[in-house]
Amino acid sequence: MTTSAADGRHAGAREAGYEPDPQRWRALWVTLVAGFMSLLDVTIVAVALPTIQRDLHASPAQVQWVVSGYALSFGLALVTAGRLGDALDRRRIFLLALSGFVIFSAACGAAPDITLLVVARLAQGLAAGFMAPQNSALIQQMFRGAERGRAFGFFGATVGLSAATGPITGGAILALASGEQGWRWIFYVNVPIGILAVLLGRRLLPRTRRSGRGHVDVPGILLLGLGVLALMYPLVQADSGGIGRVWWLFCAGAAILAGFARRQRRLVARGVQPLLDPRLFTTVRGYAVGAGVGTLYFIGFSGVWLVFALFYQHGLGFSPLRSGLAVTPFALGSAGSAVLAGRLVDRFGRLLTVCGLAAVMVGLGGTALLLRLGPLGIAPWAAAPVLLLAGAGSGFVVSPNITMTLRDVPVRMAGAAGGALQTGQRLGAAVGTAALPGIFYLVLGRSHDYRAALAVALGAALVGMAASLVLATFDFRRDRRRPRPHGKCPQEVANNPMHSRQT
Repeated sequence: MTTSAADGRHAGAREAGYEPDPQRWRALWVTLVAGFMSLLDVTIVAVALPTIQRDLHASPAQVQWVVSGYALSFGLALVTAGRLGDALDRRRIFLLALSGFVIFSAACGAAPDITLLVVARLAQGLAAGFMAPQNSALIQQMFRGAERGRAFGFFGATVGLSAATGPITGGAILALASGEQGWRWIFYVNVPIGILAVLLGRRLLPRTRRSGRGHVDVPGILLLGLGVLALMYPLVQADSGGIGRVWWLFCAGAAILAGFARRQRRLVARGVQPLLDPRLFTTVRGYAVGAGVGTLYFIGFSGVWLVFALFYQHGLGFSPLRSGLAVTPFALGSAGSAVLAGRLVDRFGRLLTVCGLAAVMVGLGGTALLLRLGPLGIAPWAAAPVLLLAGAGSGFVVSPNITMTLRDVPVRMAGAAGGALQTGQRLGAAVGTAALPGIFYLVLGRSHDYRAALAVALGAALVGMAASLVLATFDFRRDRRRPRPHGKCPQEVANNPMHSRQT
């Protein structure tokens, strides 16, 4: 690395108005613990659905809403929550949302019937959605330069671990909690951890310095909420035929979001602060591409865990805990490489994402072949090394992509930008979790072969990852052709109205 480049990073770290918070690293761990809980709850409940259905005498459609309702309300809140954090106080929004998450987790655990459980899960997802964009925004507020890359490395590890360890964590809790009511501890475990995080957050998290731009676009909130709802509802109802029954909502959602985009452009032209500034996608280097890479990657990444759970538990008769242990190598590889990638992203940039995507594709492709063709008795364990490779690749995708997508975003817009990025990821996850199990069951119904169903479903996941790789490669090649002035960090190079640094 050249001296001028290093000097540029230090210059970025000393940008006007920024004073390093001496407690920033301890504050980061508070946000990561809270973020891990909220993201873990997307997948941890899946292994307990049969027990919940039996204990609460619920129908399959009702119990599916325990998972899909959480994902739906989570995705609906993200952009609005990010903008409110930017306009008001990220610390306050974070602590209120975390407190709500703890309360609604307790309500889920205590729910006497399926209706109240679904209502509590919807509220819990809404609280998680308000909390999530504050995580990335607080990282941008508290860190600059190379430190920001390291902080996003830990954040990326949290995202990867939460998705990969959900099945094993849920299985472990069910194994330890005896009796038919053991599933309630999947929700109760959030309560003591969340209370501790609230107490530490009140002490450690910094307040947001108000920028004087407190306008919140309420009509924009309604338009965006309706548009995202229209796109996500058929996906979260896919198991009960939602896509075929209300497919027209995709068209309605696209039209509503087009109207939302036009409104945001008009607000910018009038000099009014929009809910989601369209200049994020047109003038902030790397944001549009990074959002696309993340969305496409999550289409394949998120659905894989449900497919593995179906294969191991129904096809091979594994317990939930043993099923989770079978995919643990992926989680271990993802956690380690994400932290390392946070240290390397400033040096290698988009190349990390390209290499990571290639490794994930090789690892998952190798896993599919081993589980399809290898001796059934040892195939799950023989697949461990290639799953470890896939996990290591995933850490090089998620963490650097978050860093490169958000690093040039003005801090005053960090919440809205993080919310939009995560909304794309939630939409991608909804597509993946609807499509991949659907493909699995389609092949299984025709062939009655669990191994063939797994191989085809994993092959479909690779299609989304291949599209993400094409986009990342395009961005990498474009960056190599683009000269950057010596001695300047990315924030200083950008020369447009979006780069007035306000917190």
